[in-house]
Amino acid sequence: MTTTTTTEYVTIDGLKLSVKIAGTGRPFLFLHGLCGDALQPLELFPDDAGWQCHALESRGHGGSDIGDMKELSIRRLTEDATAYLESLDCGPAVIGGVSMGAAIALRLTADRPELAAGLVLGRPAWVDQPAPANLEPHRRIARDLGQYGPGTARRMFEESAMAKMIADAAPDNMNSYQGFFDRRPTDQTHTLLAAIAGDGPGVGLGAMSRIDVPALVIGTGRDLAHPLDMAKALAAQIPKAELVEITPKSDNRKAYVREFRDAVGRFLREVL
Repeated sequence: MTTTTTTEYVTIDGLKLSVKIAGTGRPFLFLHGLCGDALQPLELFPDDAGWQCHALESRGHGGSDIGDMKELSIRRLTEDATAYLESLDCGPAVIGGVSMGAAIALRLTADRPELAAGLVLGRPAWVDQPAPANLEPHRRIARDLGQYGPGTARRMFEESAMAKMIADAAPDNMNSYQGFFDRRPTDQTHTLLAAIAGDGPGVGLGAMSRIDVPALVIGTGRDLAHPLDMAKALAAQIPKAELVEITPKSDNRKAYVREFRDAVGRFLREVL
């Protein structure tokens, strides 16, 4: 098991962001999903691929400060990730993420191509449009958390037709949604869900078509929050992208993790 170290990065506005680092080699900035933390990318990182994983925890996530909650947006989180990558001063890195992290990685690569040696988009939740329909459960939970608090909001959601459909079609999504009600502080969870699920990467199709680095897009079936069609659309739009479909978490979590790691490992070795 590779040793993981924890450090802090201080943003331009004085926030302390937590970073967990594992492995050795060139930097692979690997970003977590909405309301997640560094443990998500670290679990999916192939530590024998010759790269060093930098799992930056976005503001309001994990051990990082949240700052002004009115500032929360994919744009702002991308600015933080960009500044962190610049602080490493070690040349182009592979930039990747899962879900929200994929949106940040996409925007960073499109905006600052000189910083990118490769791009990994794991289970993307957006293509080019903000507030897509697949994130409506996030927005609904945010509204109910803000209005009713976690207990009542959980009961309302679990009794809804939406939740019953999700539990049947994509039980792993349902597990994630239930976790939002337990996450504290509740006001931060409410604000994060509302801000990010109502946002978008801010990268148009034209900008995607100009991304000129190798890219890996990982998608699965049985995932209503991260539709496979979105992964296919991104892979079709980015010129040097490869699409890899892996086992859904809802079917077999161990297989999902193993196949995700294998796909990333193959990609990193090719980029190296």
